[in-house]
Amino acid sequence: MGIAYLIDTHILLWWLFDDPKLNSECQDIIRNPDNRILVSSVSAWEIATKYRIGKLPEAKQIVEEYAQILRQAKFIELAISSAHALRAGSLPIAHRDPFDRMIMAQAELENLPVITYDKAFQTGLIQIVPR
Repeated sequence: MGIAYLIDTHILLWWLFDDPKLNSECQDIIRNPDNRILVSSVSAWEIATKYRIGKLPEAKQIVEEYAQILRQAKFIELAISSAHALRAGSLPIAHRDPFDRMIMAQAELENLPVITYDKAFQTGLIQIVPR
């Protein structure tokens, strides 16, 4: 059996939009049927928020069909627990983005590597920052 990975929201979007910014290393990990790809519930909130305020107009279909799209991609939603929320709120880092903080907290508590390009995740958590 492969490894479980938590993917950051931008990685999810790049995968769904077939964006060339997503390098082959990440694509191979996500495409590998032995790996379990988890997506935080906070990603749905982040995508919907950015769509609503006009920062992500191309995400209309994703917002409307989110659960179905995740199922088709064979991704697993990682629900937010109160333990995740408490950890996100108390992370001893200066990073202010609540979406990133939640993904960091979930990765830490669930002992999951994160697939991200975001340098803010270099906090000592297990992670993958693609080259």
